Amino acid sequence: MRDPGEGRRKPQLRSRTYAVRRPLARWLREEAELAARRPQRPRLLDVGCGTKPYAPFFAAAVAEYVGVDVGNPAAELEGTVEEIPVPDESFELVLCTQTLEHVDDPGRAVRELRRVVAPGGRVLASTHGVQVYHPDPDDYWRWTHAGLERLFRENGSWSAVTVTPASGTAACIGMLVATFIDLPAKRAHMRPLAMPFIAAVNLAARALDSSSRRLREPGPGSIFANYHVVAEP
Repeated sequence: MRDPGEGRRKPQLRSRTYAVRRPLARWLREEAELAARRPQRPRLLDVGCGTKPYAPFFAAAVAEYVGVDVGNPAAELEGTVEEIPVPDESFELVLCTQTLEHVDDPGRAVRELRRVVAPGGRVLASTHGVQVYHPDPDDYWRWTHAGLERLFRENGSWSAVTVTPASGTAACIGMLVATFIDLPAKRAHMRPLAMPFIAAVNLAARALDSSSRRLREPGPGSIFANYHVVAEP
């Protein structure tokens, strides 16, 4: 049986979302390794869990993995990010990947993430800086690093909030180029022919980012496809 999450855990260069998926998978794998070193295994809540693509990373690191989503048979609990159906401070790790861009009220969502995370725990969130419109079922928001940090700091009492670009400016531009290669190829039923070009774009963008620190750090003129947020209560 095909694993629906494998493409997210092991994204390929020929994927148009490579600039988002590769660093996200690497980051969550590292966070799972950190969780495994805790004195006691934490409980993990995956908010907007989808198919739980990253659950295998945490399998040996957490005591329990609980998914929350809407109309999703893979989730243990039914609920939105704005109304998470669990008690206060009940999970040491709270995951919310590629979900905040779809919520009706991001501020309320962040306050809920703060409510459910236990003292000494961590909220791990990711969301877009730049991306094409992708309703699922809605698509509302994009952030800069400064705007995303402000969103968290103004919604909930956090001891620390760290926002990091997932990949560099070249990767973001490469993702957009790859997307507009992929979309017409898909409509023309010629997607396999487009994949080598997408892979070449992603490879070149990754090399450019690796060659320049300025391309990887926020500053005037920078753009980023995705951000990773670590928020601690």
